[in-house]
Amino acid sequence: MKAASLALLAIAATALGCSRNVAPPKVVEITGDDFMKFSVTSFDAKPGQKVIVRLKNIGELPKEATAHNWVLLAKEAYTPKFVELGMPHPERDYIAFEQEFYVLAKTKLLGPGESDSVTFTAPGVPGAYDYVCTFPEHYAGGMKGVMTVRQ
Repeated sequence: MKAASLALLAIAATALGCSRNVAPPKVVEITGDDFMKFSVTSFDAKPGQKVIVRLKNIGELPKEATAHNWVLLAKEAYTPKFVELGMPHPERDYIAFEQEFYVLAKTKLLGPGESDSVTFTAPGVPGAYDYVCTFPEHYAGGMKGVMTVRQ
């Protein structure tokens, strides 16, 4: 009887979407500073894992001079071109309309002391996914990183 009860519980849990193989959410705390650097330049996630990225601008320069955001790109994006095409578009957080489909997740642009977070599901396809700050010259200055999706 006990084995039958456990089997029924396992079937019910599967039907409700519960599984022992589902990874807990990945929480990544990142800061951006006046030196155009992210505090975290790489992290791993499992395919389909819930990811929460929290970004805080710890710089002191005014937002107009050096705002920061966090933008995760699809594997197919050519990151230098994505950033270059976004430069003339401050009204779109420096993301060109024709490149927007490469954005998998993003925070808003942040001034000093501001924070934002984004919650998303890691892609199901393993590999390296670039993330950048799209504010002009920040990518070139080194404000970039990689989220690696792996089993």
